[in-house]
Amino acid sequence: MRAMLTGAAIGVVMGGLAVGVSSFAWPDSVHNTREQTYQQLDLFAEILARAQSDYVTEIDEAEAMEAAIDGMLSSLDPHSSYLSPDDFRAMQVQTSGEYGGLGIEVTMEDGFLKVITPMDDTPASRAGLESGDLLTAIDGRPIVGQTVTEAVKDIRGEVGTSLIVTVLREGEEPFDVELTREVIRPKSVTWRIEDEDIGYIRVSTFNERTTELLEEAIDGIEDELGRPTGLVLDLRNNGGGLLDQAVSVSDKFLSGGEVVSTQGRRAGDIERYNARSGEVFRNIPMVVLINGGSASASEIVAGALQDRDRATVLGTTSFGKGSVQTVIPLGAEKGAIRLTTARYYTPAGRSIQTRGIEPDIEVAQRRLSEEEIKTARRWSEADLPNALDNEDGEIRRAPHIPDDQPPEDYAGEDYQLDRAVEVLRGSYRRAEIAPNAG
Repeated sequence: MRAMLTGAAIGVVMGGLAVGVSSFAWPDSVHNTREQTYQQLDLFAEILARAQSDYVTEIDEAEAMEAAIDGMLSSLDPHSSYLSPDDFRAMQVQTSGEYGGLGIEVTMEDGFLKVITPMDDTPASRAGLESGDLLTAIDGRPIVGQTVTEAVKDIRGEVGTSLIVTVLREGEEPFDVELTREVIRPKSVTWRIEDEDIGYIRVSTFNERTTELLEEAIDGIEDELGRPTGLVLDLRNNGGGLLDQAVSVSDKFLSGGEVVSTQGRRAGDIERYNARSGEVFRNIPMVVLINGGSASASEIVAGALQDRDRATVLGTTSFGKGSVQTVIPLGAEKGAIRLTTARYYTPAGRSIQTRGIEPDIEVAQRRLSEEEIKTARRWSEADLPNALDNEDGEIRRAPHIPDDQPPEDYAGEDYQLDRAVEVLRGSYRRAEIAPNAG
């Protein structure tokens, strides 16, 4: 709701400006720019008229116009787009914490849908889809040529119906996966007791229920342990979500001070979000787990707890999405636009756009070879078409093998979590002195 209210306010300000245009003495440079804009609009109208009269079959004018609007917005950056009335309603349902589909966060790359993260306990995760997978076809129909909105529309459908997605995975031949659509009610927070006395909290996305579910998780850990000896906050493969939820989640583990700041187009357009007093599990050591699928809101939380020295961040470099999108409603029958309106900064003033959050302790989840590093398909914010630059000139670290990765005889299930427990117990050893960790 915050984003929608902000969007509505922006619309009012712009409308007020437009009313006064005719009585203002514009400089010549502005006149020239406006003249060029009118010329481009005339060109667009001419091309539309040509398509209407000469295209080989009759075109759907409404669809053509929507595609043009979406194309204009998506040319700005990967996260700005047009939402038709149906898409807008679907987005509202999704952020409410319940919607129909497969349970994957996706973006568009090279004409295909790229999986940012499969959500926990959904058809996508149970079928084994992985972060970085490319979906090339849906029920045999190629995705190339579609917008991300159109492709996602095909993925969604009536609960209980099936579809087949064709998957392209690094190092493998393309293969098909059959999935059955479900009502997706992602439980965005789960918890358990790890290694007898350590609290483990997994946050998989940031929707309207996340903080409420986090509070339930905290209560559950307190009921079982009282005060745990350590706490793990797992944000791996968390594709992000609502800004206000990222702030309120961070607030639980901080006592006052800044969580994140956002800055819009103008230098003075700065908003700061602060934590309140009364953190939970005060003075209990804490580790935050991240990886390349940790994006946006999850990076806000990891960055805040890292900069404020509240937690040790462990894992691999995060996705690097350091921008904020505002959803601006256009009216009941016009849909909305999702527009990048600000960049966000960690409490230390860092922009992580394209660079990502670098962990304090870099630990790989699986063993990697030099050949895999050389040939691996890179996927991060920096690799998306039209991605915003990092305004501080910071560059994402080149692909490399982390010093700490599972030894060849590792028989556990989650190496990064095992290392997090060692950090909390004070028994962690850096990879250069750990046997068989090369």
